Amino acid sequence: MKIRENLLAYTFLSPSLLLFGVFLFYPLLRSVYLSMHSTDPAGRIHSFIGLDNFRALMSSGDFLSGIRVTALFALYTVPASILLALLLAALAHHLPRWRRLFQFSFSLPMVLSVGSSAVIWKFLFHPTLGMLNYGLESIGLQPVSWLTDPAWALISVSIMTIWMNLGFNFIILSGGLGGIPEEIYESAKIDGAGPISTFGRITVPLLSPTLFFVLIVSVISAFQSFAQIHILTQGGPMNSTDVFVYSIYREAFVNFRFGTGSAQSLLLFAVIMLLTLIQFKWVERKVHYQ
Repeated sequence: MKIRENLLAYTFLSPSLLLFGVFLFYPLLRSVYLSMHSTDPAGRIHSFIGLDNFRALMSSGDFLSGIRVTALFALYTVPASILLALLLAALAHHLPRWRRLFQFSFSLPMVLSVGSSAVIWKFLFHPTLGMLNYGLESIGLQPVSWLTDPAWALISVSIMTIWMNLGFNFIILSGGLGGIPEEIYESAKIDGAGPISTFGRITVPLLSPTLFFVLIVSVISAFQSFAQIHILTQGGPMNSTDVFVYSIYREAFVNFRFGTGSAQSLLLFAVIMLLTLIQFKWVERKVHYQ
């Protein structure tokens, strides 16, 4: 009987296992294989070189430079997108009359793909025709070279990414707020707690599991960002937006160095896994599960 149950279970799981095998496990094993080989200018495997690709990355400084830019990008986007989504979710939650309108408006970025969003923002960032510089000039400020100035390029891409991630974070946090019993707020109000005190001592602790989930997803998403970089800046100017994923793309699919690109992808996988483990080790201690 148990054998039949296991066979039935694996029968139902087989489509998922097949998809995971084709699109996840095989590419991972292939990347490990390629990372230990050199390739010719056409991208064909040339010879086995062991860990030389990893040693070359560490000695060239490209790995540290890409991680530095990616970490800065994550620092710009993750806290801002979570805090903004939390404030908007709290606003929508405490204004029932306008809740439907707010949920519709704040969730709109999810409708657009990353590519479509990047194209729209590329027009907004245009130095002469863009609405952002038009708004700055209308209030007497100097226009900004959003995508061509190394000091502004990463900030510009971060602004677009914050807007793009707002819809997902807002929906998740709105669901978390909806799961907090209203009786707790009523009891706090009877005890004389103000809005700020209620938000800091009741809402945030009870919402901490949802915030922790959003944090994990946002950090992973930041380290995997590619499409907006490719469309808006292509890693420039002066490598100021050359995040690690874009470096992998350029190395593998532009220069056809699949061995080096695979080594970079495995290093990125290790960095993301390390950051996730760190968050589960230390950040989860602040999470209050009911």
